[in-house]
Amino acid sequence: MNITRLSIDLAKDVFQLYGVDGKQKCVLTRRITSRAKLIEFISRLEACEIYMEACGSSNYWARTFQGYGHMVKLISPQYVKPYVQRNKNDYRDAQGIMEASFWAGTPYVTPKTVEQQDIQSLLRIRSNYIEIRTTVSNQLRGLIKEYGVFVVAGYQKLKQALPGIFDRNIENGLTPQMKELIEGQYDMLLIFDEKIDKLDIQIEQMSKQNEVCQRLQKIEGIGPITALAIIALVGHGQGFKNGRHFSAYLGLVPRQHSSGQKEKLLGISKRGDVYLRELLIHGGRSVVMHCSKKSDARSIWVNKIKDTGGMNKAAVAVANKNARIVMAMLLSGENYQKAA
Repeated sequence: MNITRLSIDLAKDVFQLYGVDGKQKCVLTRRITSRAKLIEFISRLEACEIYMEACGSSNYWARTFQGYGHMVKLISPQYVKPYVQRNKNDYRDAQGIMEASFWAGTPYVTPKTVEQQDIQSLLRIRSNYIEIRTTVSNQLRGLIKEYGVFVVAGYQKLKQALPGIFDRNIENGLTPQMKELIEGQYDMLLIFDEKIDKLDIQIEQMSKQNEVCQRLQKIEGIGPITALAIIALVGHGQGFKNGRHFSAYLGLVPRQHSSGQKEKLLGISKRGDVYLRELLIHGGRSVVMHCSKKSDARSIWVNKIKDTGGMNKAAVAVANKNARIVMAMLLSGENYQKAA
């Protein structure tokens, strides 16, 4: 078989292959039913281009196939879907991936390195701990309200108040059974606090050891977590043309609904990585909150947007600008230079 391009529809244990030759003629359709057999098949295959959807395990398979000399490209599922003809099945999915690979405008996802996977895993686990902690604290706040016990807003305020709430020597309307339940949940909150603090120390250490992180943190609104999230997502930015491309990828640009000569711009598109977009917007909000008394060019620009469009629009505008600055720095290797 003279396979020049191979598309693979990935699953946990079942893999559908679709290969074409130099004349774009289908020369292979095969279903492989184990990971070991897939590796064996790819290892014996002559070097070719392999295309897969960017989905669960795709980064692992990309690194594995690259180790056998193949050129691997990942395609976002949203760009494959239009090419899946008629009924959906594994064969049609693999065929759709192949069709999408021939479209000149198809954007590709750069496979992550093991180092990027480590950073991403660390940040995702931290985010999950915070989400669980928030869920537990909100549940506790709601439950004790039914007993007439009210705590002011804020996680720290709740944590400080809980020991007095479940104290057996204080009469506050809570039953002994309820106090015991609250104490157990309080212990859980302390455990998650400890875990989050340990991860924060790791994040601080990793950011100090990474030269790119240190450069990115010079930008107002970008801290260690955001800088590491950027590196985990894009590495050195090799998959992007410029800052505008990166900003659009993150969904920080307006959606467009235009026709003829009538251009209509809507809210931001919210495409791409939700986690990084949230971090950039939170950082932008911090910049907006502290720029009112500053007189540099950037602060004047931010204050103008805040006065005309409000806090949220100004925060998104700062996030958009920061994303473009970040990518320009990654592609050029230059340091951040503050506007005069």
